[in-house]
Amino acid sequence: MGILVAGTGALACLFAARLAARGIKVTMLGNWPEGLAALRDNALCVLEMDGSTHRYAVEVMDGSSCEGEYPHALVLVKSWQTERTARQLAQCLSLNGIALTLQNGLGNAETLKSTLGSERVAIGVTTVGARMLEPGYVQHTGDGKVILAATPGLNGLDEQLDEAGFQVEMAADLQSLQWGKLVINAAINPLTALLRVENGELLSRPDAREVMEDTAREAASVAESLGIGLPYPDPRAAVAEVVHNTASNISSMLQDVMRGTPTEIDAINGAVARAGEITGVPTPLNHLLWRLVKALDQKK
Repeated sequence: MGILVAGTGALACLFAARLAARGIKVTMLGNWPEGLAALRDNALCVLEMDGSTHRYAVEVMDGSSCEGEYPHALVLVKSWQTERTARQLAQCLSLNGIALTLQNGLGNAETLKSTLGSERVAIGVTTVGARMLEPGYVQHTGDGKVILAATPGLNGLDEQLDEAGFQVEMAADLQSLQWGKLVINAAINPLTALLRVENGELLSRPDAREVMEDTAREAASVAESLGIGLPYPDPRAAVAEVVHNTASNISSMLQDVMRGTPTEIDAINGAVARAGEITGVPTPLNHLLWRLVKALDQKK
């Protein structure tokens, strides 16, 4: 039955396009009416980094009527949508099927496992960049890797992603990579959302840079208290390097704020703050950024 992609946002569209380009049948599962309609009527459109535009035909499935026996599902919905998506996947994932989460933040895999079972959930991290321009139309904004935890039931899903042009790697310590990405996201995303700026502005504004780097260091301290080693030695230098390399990017959290949709702040800075409470590590910056972005969410 091909691959099921849960989500119709930027990364979901980009992954679906790459797979469809290789001749793999792709079905996109979503709840966004405008996105589903655009994909159904106009196909999936991708603006590549070289300026070219391509369209790919994909199947679409409304989340209210899930059915099928899909062997693989890529989970690329926002963290606040994970619980609903897990219930939908329970209806259309085969008994031996695998749901691979490549989402931001913490807690997504646990939510999926509580509904699907641990043996049907695989975990990964991606640093690929994409931006939704309009429903069904995505811009590829940056190359990156897809790093997966070794899972017996992948059944060639890693090979399909590799064939689709993604830089696929297997990791022995995925928790380190997850927290490494979480620290970076916690430092960059909320500040760009609150200041309404592209990533690069955080380096050009001294006060913003200081808050960003201190937030990263604070989150790294929580990881250290949990016994998790990060994939870089200096979180302040690491976050500055990421911002430099993605200077013109609009973060996913700022995109959410601009669209008036809920953010993933609970699974990012909220997750850091909650872990800090458990381990006794103070997280005043992460806690403040969590509450400020939550206030933006509550305005909607």
